[in-house]
Amino acid sequence: MKTLKLTTILMLIMFATGQLFSQNADSGTEKEAVLKVMKSYKDALQNLTTEGTFELFAKDSEVFESGGIEGTYANYIEHHLGPELGHFKKFEFSDYEIDAEVDLPYAFTTETYIYTIVLNPDEKGESRTIKKKGVATSILKKMDGKWKIIKTHSSSRNTK
Repeated sequence: MKTLKLTTILMLIMFATGQLFSQNADSGTEKEAVLKVMKSYKDALQNLTTEGTFELFAKDSEVFESGGIEGTYANYIEHHLGPELGHFKKFEFSDYEIDAEVDLPYAFTTETYIYTIVLNPDEKGESRTIKKKGVATSILKKMDGKWKIIKTHSSSRNTK
């Protein structure tokens, strides 16, 4: 009888521990997928393109930037970021850090960075450089097996 109880207890512990490890492995895989979405978006911006970024956002996403409501990602690209990218010679992130927390079906990210924008030369042939410290928070949702950004908010301030 003692052997049966001991075996049962050990099996329960092994099962519970196995479940815990399995959940952590799944969580790690999900976190990697979330980080991949965010990296794809950052890389596109650094390459001065929006190509491939629409699939990273939900159709009814919301974008907020430095105190402004930009609307959906499609609206943000059409009326704000898209036209801006055409004036940039370079857009680069440095000191980039990201933290992601997954709580299915949602994920929450916080990014901190310094961004440097070099504008195309003006009619006098002069170029201007903008360097700011930024932070962004995003909420992603797993939809149809894919992570999509549903809300994102970024703000910046002058570097010291």
